[in-house]
Amino acid sequence: MNHSTFNVIIEKGLDGYLISEVIELPGCHTQALSYDELIERTKEAIELYLDVKNDYEPLNQFVGLQRVEI
Repeated sequence: MNHSTFNVIIEKGLDGYLISEVIELPGCHTQALSYDELIERTKEAIELYLDVKNDYEPLNQFVGLQRVEI
């Protein structure tokens, strides 16, 4: 398998679960209670996504993340 790099946003839900979303893969997300488990599940989700989407082309390019205070 070719190695690829993906950008993942990680959030913490109100229920305590950590949630990951892979920016380049629409609908590719998962959750877990620990960070290590979340990363493993995220890798599995990416692999499954790519197995289904054989002709994967990134839909967007990650530029950055910015917090804005109002």
